Amino acid sequence: METDERLEELERFRGYVDRFVVYLATVRNLSDNTVRAYEIDLDAYCAWVERQGVRPLQVTHRQLRSYLAELSRARYSTKTINRHLSAIRALYRWLVHEGLTDQDVAAALSSPKLAQTLPKTMTDEEANRLLETCDSSTSEGLRDRAFLELLYASGARISELSRLDLADVDLASAQVRLFGKGSKERIVPLYDASLSWLRTYLAHARAQLAAKAKGEKTDALFVSTRGNRMSANALRTCFERHVTQAGLDASLTPHAMRHTYATELLAGGADLRSVQELLGHASLATTQIYTHLSADRLRDAARQAHPRGE
Repeated sequence: METDERLEELERFRGYVDRFVVYLATVRNLSDNTVRAYEIDLDAYCAWVERQGVRPLQVTHRQLRSYLAELSRARYSTKTINRHLSAIRALYRWLVHEGLTDQDVAAALSSPKLAQTLPKTMTDEEANRLLETCDSSTSEGLRDRAFLELLYASGARISELSRLDLADVDLASAQVRLFGKGSKERIVPLYDASLSWLRTYLAHARAQLAAKAKGEKTDALFVSTRGNRMSANALRTCFERHVTQAGLDASLTPHAMRHTYATELLAGGADLRSVQELLGHASLATTQIYTHLSADRLRDAARQAHPRGE
C-alpha cells in the first residue's frame, strides 16, 4: 500500500516538474538554454528520488543532503552541484507558492562554497590585436569587426548580440537596446569607433550577406554567409577564430570582453549602480566582483608609475 502511494506521488511529482519547466519558459521567459538546464537537472533529481524510494513531496533535509553528497561522490564540480541545488530550490519554492506542498526544506539547505575566482579580462592591447585580425576588405571581415567592436563597446552577452535586430541599434542616438535574461530590456550607449564600424558594415556588407538567404530575409543585425541570423554559437565560434588568429590565450571567451568592459568602467570612475544597470545584473552583488579587478589594476598602475613602486 505504501509503495503504491509512493509511486503515485512520484508520478504526480514528475507532472509538477513538467508544469514548472513550462512556467520557467512562458511566465519567467527564461532562455531556451536555461530552461533546458533546469529540465536536465530536475530530471536527474527525479531519477534519484525514484531510485532511493524517496517521497519527493515529503523529502527531508537529510535526504536532500544525501543527494548532494551523491553528486559530490560522482565528482561533479562545486559549481555544477550548486546549479542542481538551485534548480531544486526553485522547484520547491514554486510548489509551495502553487499550494502543491507545504514543505520547502530545500530553502534551508546551504550551498557548497565556491572557490573565489576572479573573471578573466583582456588588456586594451589584446583587444586591439583581436580587432585587427578582421579583414575589412570582405563582407565577412566587416561583419566580424562590427560584431567584435559592439561586443567590446556594450559589455553584452553573446546571446544578447545574437538576438539583436536592425531596429535595436539606434546609430543617431549612439545606443543599442539589449534584451537580457528574462527578456529584461536595457539601453547601452556606444562610443564612436563602434558606431563607425557598425555604419560601415550596414552600408557595405550586411545587404550582400543577407541576399544569400534562400527563404525570407531576416531582420537580424548579424547574418551568416548564408544570409541567416547568426546564433550565439556561431558568434562564439567567430570570436574564437579571431582569438586564434591574434595569437591570444585560447581560453579567452566572449565573456572576457564583458568582464573587461565592466572593469574599465569602474577603473574609469563609473559608480557600481551604473555598471550594474549597463551589464543587466539583477543583483548588485554580482557586479561587485569587478571592484576587486579594478582595484588590482589601480594597484598595478600605481606600482609602475610611482618612483618607489618597485
